[in-house]
Amino acid sequence: MDIFELFALAHATEAEHGKGAAIRVYQDWLAANEGHPTIHAAWFNLGSLQLSGEDGNGALYSFNEAVRARPDFTPAVISLGSALERVGQVDMALQYWGHAVTNLSNVSSDTINYKLTALKQLARVRMSRQEMSEAETALRLSLDVAPGRREEMQHWANVRQRQCKWPVLQSFGPVTPEKIMATLAPLTLAYFTDDPILSLANAYSHNRLDVGWPDEFKTSADFAHRRRAPDGRLRIGYLSSDLRNHAIGHLTAEMFGLHDRSRVEVTAFYCGVRLEDVVMQRIRGTVDHWHDITGLDDAAAAALVEECGIDILVDINGNTRDARTRMLGRRPAPIIVNWLGYPGTMASPYHHYIIADPVIIPPGSEKYYSEKVERVPCYQPNDRHRVISPEPQTRAQHGLPEQGVVFCCFNGQQKMSRFNLDRWLEILRQVDGSVLWLLRGGDEGDNRLREEAAKADIDPARLIFAPYAANADHLARYVLADLFLDSSPYGAHTTASDALWMGVPVLTLPGRGFASRVCASLVTAAGTPEFVCDSPAAYVEMAVRLGRDPAALAAARQKLLDLRHTSVLFNTNGFARAMEDVFDRMWAEWEAGALPVPDLTNLDLYLEIGSAMDHDAEEFGFLPDYEERYRKALAKRHALTPVPRDARLWTQPV
Repeated sequence: MDIFELFALAHATEAEHGKGAAIRVYQDWLAANEGHPTIHAAWFNLGSLQLSGEDGNGALYSFNEAVRARPDFTPAVISLGSALERVGQVDMALQYWGHAVTNLSNVSSDTINYKLTALKQLARVRMSRQEMSEAETALRLSLDVAPGRREEMQHWANVRQRQCKWPVLQSFGPVTPEKIMATLAPLTLAYFTDDPILSLANAYSHNRLDVGWPDEFKTSADFAHRRRAPDGRLRIGYLSSDLRNHAIGHLTAEMFGLHDRSRVEVTAFYCGVRLEDVVMQRIRGTVDHWHDITGLDDAAAAALVEECGIDILVDINGNTRDARTRMLGRRPAPIIVNWLGYPGTMASPYHHYIIADPVIIPPGSEKYYSEKVERVPCYQPNDRHRVISPEPQTRAQHGLPEQGVVFCCFNGQQKMSRFNLDRWLEILRQVDGSVLWLLRGGDEGDNRLREEAAKADIDPARLIFAPYAANADHLARYVLADLFLDSSPYGAHTTASDALWMGVPVLTLPGRGFASRVCASLVTAAGTPEFVCDSPAAYVEMAVRLGRDPAALAAARQKLLDLRHTSVLFNTNGFARAMEDVFDRMWAEWEAGALPVPDLTNLDLYLEIGSAMDHDAEEFGFLPDYEERYRKALAKRHALTPVPRDARLWTQPV
């Protein structure tokens, strides 16, 4: 039997009898054909089957034999690295991938693809190990080889954000900031700039190019006869990969059990990593039905949602990791809602509503969203039974000075901008003896922030970095902070509600878009709207004034603690009722034939215009002529070729 007959037999055997039987076919052939000139290919295919079947050690042996039989067989070298990573030998895996990159000098379609695969593996592992500088190098090499690859450009910008490298976007070769802007992942863009029109257009592009339009999908006509169930309840489905020990899990843990079961039946569809933790167990115990769809393909997952008779499916992932957006494109429920997990619009044809509140999306800002806006008093639920470590906390154990004001911000470094850091450093300059307590990032980011402080003549030692900690321990250390300084353009979300629950006042500077306004919503709902600033100058002025007035900070802390059990932010029962009211309004519109249709007009053009603007140079959230800049660009294009009207900025073209 030659090698091609072996491949055909193994393929047919796997289809009929499963992976284990196909593995035995390869093992029997290898035992009988020692020294065969194409034995490396058989070992490679065997290893691939073993790796996909979770047999890391078996795959390691097979790929090693393939490389031993033919050292220049690059696919086996790359896969050997994957097997080494699977069994925990990550450093050696990096060596093999690096070897593959170094030795792929001849130019052909195969060698280019092999080199890109090895570089992608290198970058992925380096990022997971917080080795951002090395990850950036690997991604840059990928873009040198293939400048147009969207995924590599997205990750390259993100690793620069995580190192606080400003300006974030740079030109090299044929890659320009404009091209990178047009390809950024939606979350990366939200970290980078507060430009809600660009975020809308970017989300549309992401759905079209990265997610892709579905081949099969249902329309409203397929659900035309769907009405409220005979028992009067609406069947609500919550879809998320984060109903576990995750920020989303902690926020929603209490809410599910508070839903009025005379109004709604609650089903959770979990699509995240397979694990067990106390948060997941708690949520699973408070919903009516729990389905793990992680292992289901899109068709099977959508079929399950339909089988459950879900009326309203709430997407708690949006454009975040492990989202099932392609499955949602199949339209498995009459109504699909965007809420909580992703701070912005989905700009998809199949997300009909977005749940927000009057602060996050104030009247007049609906044009920045493709979905119809539904509002509750505050869009974020909270768990009033969160666990806090009882261990006493001291400044000394956290490296904080015994005297002086402790400003803090426990947001990830990717959420910061150079404009934001300049404000923080100016606050430190004006408040003697103060320090800024930040969440530790990678070494590159921490060191760069210290370097920026030194350039501004601020002692770098006044920046103190806190390590990651278990949630209960993290909450406990908040008592040592005096004032939380929100970041921009992407503000504090869960971190803000944690601080407010612990009695730490939060100072925030909202911009125009969703991600930049969440913190203002939380601060307002906690009962301290006076901590929402209306300009960058006001933000600095108020932080300095509070930093010089310990009595005012103490009074703000006491106010938060006094309001903890009566404020809108922590009224989780009221939140559940408000969500049920929203669901009733949505369903009434459905039954009236008035389901909103997302307007996606001109979004390709908005992306082109917005991507050409220099977002590294200015804070778009505070530009007085923000919308006018887009209108001028639209008018220029309209003079060249007619631009159809839309409901956003091009409503009455001349």
